[in-house]
Amino acid sequence: MIAENIQKIVADLPEDVTLVAVSKTKPNAALEEAYAVGQRDFGENKVQELCQKAESLPVDIRWHMIGHLQRNKVKYIAPFVHLIHGVDSERLLAEINKQAQKNNRIIDVLIQIHIAEESSKFGFSYQEAAELLSQENPYPHVRIVGLMGMATFTQDEIQIKKEFETLANFYTTWKTTKSLSVLSMGMSNDFQIAITAGSNMIRVGSLIFGHRN
Repeated sequence: MIAENIQKIVADLPEDVTLVAVSKTKPNAALEEAYAVGQRDFGENKVQELCQKAESLPVDIRWHMIGHLQRNKVKYIAPFVHLIHGVDSERLLAEINKQAQKNNRIIDVLIQIHIAEESSKFGFSYQEAAELLSQENPYPHVRIVGLMGMATFTQDEIQIKKEFETLANFYTTWKTTKSLSVLSMGMSNDFQIAITAGSNMIRVGSLIFGHRN
């Protein structure tokens, strides 16, 4: 079913939208099935699991760190991570820069904006993000390639749409100035709304792999 699920989702996606298969808690066999039909972008939210999978699965997989990242764990993924989605503080940016320098890399990151009503969600406020983006990049080993946001967990599609559109407008404001190319919004339950609002990267788990273990 995994292969068919991916093919069905990809068939309906606009060409410029990247599908990140959220593979957290799923066994390697499930990822291999997705890989076999051409899926290369996989998202994990636990550093230990991400490292274990990266060691044993094909080397051309692009690994996305999509969960809340603790500063003391950055060193483990710095040698290979493709994109870090949830950068929610300057202290985390500084640590990613430090570990990227040690690995002689420039690591691509997304700045997470707090767009939801839930206080449990992480991220910069719009004002904080604007202040960060308006300064010269003090982190030469970090490349801010875009923004990420998670909408409020609600059945109210009007609210979700509004939150996504506000982030998309903010992205458009900074896109040219900062050479941003990624707007990561939308998960299994709301990615269609996100794409309509302007998302070009979606993070889909349960619609591909079934519900989490």
